[in-house]
Amino acid sequence: MLEEFAALETDGLRLEPIDPETARLIMRGDVAHLAPGEGWPQPGTVAGVTLAMEHGHPPGWLVRWSGRVIGDCGIRAPVDDAGCVEIGYGLAAPYWGRGFGTELATAISDWLLAQPTVSTVRASTEPSNTASRRVLEKAGFTLVDSSENLTMYERRS
Repeated sequence: MLEEFAALETDGLRLEPIDPETARLIMRGDVAHLAPGEGWPQPGTVAGVTLAMEHGHPPGWLVRWSGRVIGDCGIRAPVDDAGCVEIGYGLAAPYWGRGFGTELATAISDWLLAQPTVSTVRASTEPSNTASRRVLEKAGFTLVDSSENLTMYERRS
């Protein structure tokens, strides 16, 4: 079990935990009050928040830059018995290529690995998604498995 998600700060970003009421608003598409940046929410935002709420784990964090929500991130499922948890993240397209992906992947994996129940953080992406693979590598993840459809990375404590 993880402790309650904390607000996280990086050099350029603020990651704000999504509370259950905000999660319900996002699921309904009611995001105007969150000061969304251009292109947010992305297609996977509602699906990720909904999955978290349905499975009873925290719905993640909103990623803010200059006061605007430009992305979101979280865990895909609760921590397993081996201490492993998988993260997911997404940034709106206008904010790609600025180092924000590396900042947020580093911040959430650092926070997760500081939790007593977590020993391994995983993240997956498509093999052809070179930018996402580079984000994970720059955030300290190591490639552990690759297939035609998926690459799996890990970062350990």
